[in-house]
Amino acid sequence: MADKHALNIVKMKKMKADGVPLSMLTAYDYPSALLAEEAGIDIILVGDSLGNVVLGYDTTLPVTIEDMVYHTRSVTRGAQNTFIVADMPFMTYHGSADETLRSVRRLMQEGRAHAVKMEGGLDICGAVSAVVSAGVPVLGHIGLTPQSVNMIGGYRIQGKDAADARRLMDEAKALEAAGVFGIVLELVTEEVAAAISRAVSIPTIGIGAGRFCDGQVLVFHDLLRYASPYRNKRFVKTYADVGSLIREGISSYVQEVKDRSFPAEHHVFNAEEHVLESLYGAAGKGEE
Repeated sequence: MADKHALNIVKMKKMKADGVPLSMLTAYDYPSALLAEEAGIDIILVGDSLGNVVLGYDTTLPVTIEDMVYHTRSVTRGAQNTFIVADMPFMTYHGSADETLRSVRRLMQEGRAHAVKMEGGLDICGAVSAVVSAGVPVLGHIGLTPQSVNMIGGYRIQGKDAADARRLMDEAKALEAAGVFGIVLELVTEEVAAAISRAVSIPTIGIGAGRFCDGQVLVFHDLLRYASPYRNKRFVKTYADVGSLIREGISSYVQEVKDRSFPAEHHVFNAEEHVLESLYGAAGKGEE
């Protein structure tokens, strides 16, 4: 969109102060990023959820930094006027600061991202501080953190008791102090998400975290039901059933190829008569 300009972290903080919600969507390739930008999305997340919805893994854990660089580079080519955040994949920010910064550098220089996202709370604040000190914006992510799914016992709602609510609040405040420009709250009870959103000065972006976050994010393939089979999720609203349209379209194509109705006459290109003569000769044409 020629008249669209990418947000920055200063504008996002002002949007929170002004009560203007942020819209965020994942994208993993050039065409989906271009369509998201044309639709007016505020932020695109190149999520490691690509492991589930694009690469066919059961979890996000197998996703590599090479995967993230490749897909981020595709997205940034498609959405040149949108703020783009790239996920730091599993175990790329839990070692030394040098190791963390090497992965960040690849996402920023090769992938051309504007920011990176890191999952975790108190345990990653040191890594967050190091990345922010290097001049790279960081988006935090607490609540259900898919990279820790084996530690937290599956895809469970967070913040259901007082102790868990306090833990989430402490993590949000610690991440804010470490320098994140915003925090994704995933599968957090609405009341706790609302309390965190009031307690921090940076935007919160919810996914399955209720109505009172400062923005919302959904996975591209969930929003458009672009999967087969599709598993319904309570926190997702389907805005278009693209998966069924694609399947029906391909099925129609297969049938028309089989019954020879495609290609039809108006799909073909015809040669001039003298072209056939050059192939078969006038005698050959007469024999026909």
